[in-house]
Amino acid sequence: MTDIKIEGKVGGSAAAALEPHAPAIYAKRGARVLAVVELAATERTEPAPDSDKTPSVKMRIAAMEIPAREQEGAVREVMKALYVQRTAHGTINEQGEIELSKDTLRHAAGLLGEIENARLRAGAEQALRQARQVSGTTKDLSASEFRHEMRGLADLLQTVLDRAALADDSDQTAA
Repeated sequence: MTDIKIEGKVGGSAAAALEPHAPAIYAKRGARVLAVVELAATERTEPAPDSDKTPSVKMRIAAMEIPAREQEGAVREVMKALYVQRTAHGTINEQGEIELSKDTLRHAAGLLGEIENARLRAGAEQALRQARQVSGTTKDLSASEFRHEMRGLADLLQTVLDRAALADDSDQTAA
């Protein structure tokens, strides 16, 4: 297992996000601050093959935002959804369907369904636009062109139905 270490110094935009909250944090012993953070790997340590040390990676806070009091509920719901996703458990029944555990279902109530509904709706709107574009064309499509357009629509619908994969680095933008 790889050890994760967080650098102690906070700088840049993360420090700027914390600065207005510093007096309140200082005034309250044991204060806790809810934040959305982006971590960046800054150092990697790979022990020698015969060493009994574990590999480690050092991370620093690359970006951070502190939600306003009225935004904290939404951020906590996101945290809950991510926790449920990370800790989800279930079994596969005789029909090959996944049955989520009662604990996972209890934790998942609410937000996950809304996120999935939003994702499905956005995908359905894209498919509708594409279908209208194909059906609204003024030129007659050959059978080959029509099959090509239908394959594109089928691929889009399959993407909508598939679970979203983690975005690669090229899809991410800095905060």
